[in-house]
Amino acid sequence: MSSFSTRALTLLSSVFGACGLLLVGVAVSTDYWLLMEEGIVLQQNQTTEVKMALHSGLWRVCFVAGSEKGRCVASEYFTEPEIEITTENTANILKMVRTATPFPMVSLLFVFTAFVISNIGHIRPQRTILAFVSGIFFILSGLSLVVGLVLYISSINDEVMNRPREPEQFFHYHYGWSFAFAASSFLLKEGAGVMSVYLFMKRYAEEELYRPHPALYRPRMSDCSDYSGQYLHPDSWAPPQRGRSASDVSSDISIQLNQTPPQQPFPKGGSNPVPAKCVGGRVVAKK
Repeated sequence: MSSFSTRALTLLSSVFGACGLLLVGVAVSTDYWLLMEEGIVLQQNQTTEVKMALHSGLWRVCFVAGSEKGRCVASEYFTEPEIEITTENTANILKMVRTATPFPMVSLLFVFTAFVISNIGHIRPQRTILAFVSGIFFILSGLSLVVGLVLYISSINDEVMNRPREPEQFFHYHYGWSFAFAASSFLLKEGAGVMSVYLFMKRYAEEELYRPHPALYRPRMSDCSDYSGQYLHPDSWAPPQRGRSASDVSSDISIQLNQTPPQQPFPKGGSNPVPAKCVGGRVVAKK
């Protein structure tokens, strides 16, 4: 059951991370974050006439109605674009949303780094720390993106609130599918981050569970011992008894470690044992 849950976490974190990376990449590269439409209201029959309609992203503004219809202009961050905007408030909206651009870019960089580290950690699961590092990067990527989304929304709301109310004019705006992709990627990246951190905790707990206690190692008696550093053989341990405390069990292990192995008897016939010497860490008989 534990192995199944670890595999499920590995698969889900990879899927969530890949989907989050894909969605934020599509959102940053497309120009359907904001759709705006403005015009005038005809008093004769109370109908509306659209003077300008556009959709914009982080890098480009495209006009779908008005005098600039069919034209797409790159968003200029250092110079003013040569386009005709109906009202000053609409132009201010296009200027203010540029302040939120760096945060989605940083988020894209973080999620790409997290995705690469996460896959390396899945390929080499013995490096437990990689799952933790990828989870931190996923979470930082989501936080950076949500800061950018909040700045984007607040910039638009500030300009809309300051817009003069005129009965003969109308103005509508709504967020497009690029903005929805960015918001969805935030949820996916945070989910991938939480699952990666939880996966790290599970792997670390399993390592601690199967890691032997240092007291169970046989101490190194000499350079000629071929069995130095090995575990005590489980068959030599006393059978477990119910009702014993952990200190009693530890005392028994210490006694086994400190016991001196019995001396081997001399061979029959009264001959002395063949003298030996240590050469290169191995015991060989002297000639």
